Amino acid sequence: MEHLTTEEIAERVWLSIADRRLLPGTRLKETELAEVFGVSRARIRQVLALLERDGLIVIESNKGAVVAKPSVQDAKDIFHIRSAVEQRVLARLVDQLDAAKLVEMFEHVAKERIANNSGNQRDIIKLSGGFHVMLAELAEADFLCRLMRDLVSRTSLITAAFRDSNRHNCGPDEHEEILLHLKNRDLAAAQKAMAAHLAHVESELKLIQDREPAKSLRDALG
Repeated sequence: MEHLTTEEIAERVWLSIADRRLLPGTRLKETELAEVFGVSRARIRQVLALLERDGLIVIESNKGAVVAKPSVQDAKDIFHIRSAVEQRVLARLVDQLDAAKLVEMFEHVAKERIANNSGNQRDIIKLSGGFHVMLAELAEADFLCRLMRDLVSRTSLITAAFRDSNRHNCGPDEHEEILLHLKNRDLAAAQKAMAAHLAHVESELKLIQDREPAKSLRDALG
């Protein structure tokens, strides 16, 4: 696995967090990560810097890196901010739509359905979060795109910490409903569907309990 880039390793760790293989509070030892991925500790330090920037881990003095443990208030704050950002993304996007962008969006949802039907949990996680980032990218709004990437990353951590099920599914049906409204240039309906979608995702979280961290990095990242 020597060919893995810093970004690819960071994505693997992110997916393991989102998939609840690495639970909040899990220690991420440099030596063990270097062994798992077959790279140097210097590369792993770069990975940890990326993950810390995205709010997925914290680096504590005398303890090293651990998967972040968001609070209930953190979770509520993230959803509150994300709701506002998603509404603005749709407002920017509706004026930028063309045939090619519509095709790209509906093709993305088709891939979500394939992943959902096959039960490929990691593809489901990547594609469901990727849908929201894609909307910001197609809106050609660089600032909103950076915000959305960060919010999707932090939402995956919140989901790992508070979801009451091991199954993660943001929902191709709800995504398609949003797209159909966009296709019809009905911004108000698209925004209403997005608000309902995010409320649905938040409602599936149990914003109360802590969970025990994983025992083995190798098991979590395998």
